[in-house]
Amino acid sequence: MVPADDREAQFREFVSARSAALLRLSYLVCGDLGLAEDLLQTTLTRTYLAWRRIDGIDSLDAYSRRVLLNTATSWWRRRWRGERPTLEMPERPVSDRVDQMAERDAMWRLLGRLPARQRAVIVLRYYEDLSEADIAYQLGLSVGTVKSHASRALATLRSRLGEQPAADRALQTAQEAQ
Repeated sequence: MVPADDREAQFREFVSARSAALLRLSYLVCGDLGLAEDLLQTTLTRTYLAWRRIDGIDSLDAYSRRVLLNTATSWWRRRWRGERPTLEMPERPVSDRVDQMAERDAMWRLLGRLPARQRAVIVLRYYEDLSEADIAYQLGLSVGTVKSHASRALATLRSRLGEQPAADRALQTAQEAQ
C-alpha cells in the first residue's frame, strides 16, 4: 500500500501532466468552455476519490477519460437545456404589440379628423372590405363620388402622416423595417 503523501504527489503529477488534454477533451465533448471546466473539475475529483482503488491500473488516462465521458453523459441526460449565459446578448426583437396598438390608435385619431363622408368611405372600403359599388349603395352616393371621397381621404391621411414629428416617423420607419 502506498502512503497518503505519495498518493497525493502522484495525483498532483497526474493532474499537471494530463489536465490540459482532459480539458480539451471536455471542451470537445460539451462545446462550452465554462461547462468543460466544470466537467474537468468533477472528473478530477472523482478520479482523486478513486485514486486508492486505481493505484494498480495501468492506464490512468483511459480511466480518467472514461470518468469524464460518463459524467458528461450523465449531465447531458439530466441537464436543463434552456437559457445559457453568454458574453454577448443576442439581438432579437421582442414583439409586445404595444407598437401595433400605438400605431392603430394614431390611425384612428387621423381617421377621426377626416370629414364624416370621407371617414365612412375609408372605413367601409378598408376595414369592411366593401367594393365601391357596395359603398355607394350603403351611403346613397354615386360610385364616382365614392371614388373621389376615397381619393381625397387617402391624400389627407398621407399628408397628415407626413406632418408627424421626426421621432414618430423614425419609429414608424423602424417598425416597417421589421
